[in-house]
Amino acid sequence: MPWEPNAYEDYQWIVAAPQLLGGKLAIRGTRLSVALILESLANGMSLDEIDAAFDRSFPHEALPEVLKVASELTDAFHVAA
Repeated sequence: MPWEPNAYEDYQWIVAAPQLLGGKLAIRGTRLSVALILESLANGMSLDEIDAAFDRSFPHEALPEVLKVASELTDAFHVAA
């Protein structure tokens, strides 16, 4: 049976394990860290550009969880608009 990293908290797409990227939060099924995806977005890359840069290995379904975990880790709160 192949090795699977542990899910981070209750996330489906976010995983963490010392054997994967030194324990950084990563996207399930990839070797892409959450920080790498966030940095790419912060630098103005579109999802199409991220796909091209990382051999289409970033599952777009993971994006809401990437943003949610970033919000939680920065201790953000919801603001009513």
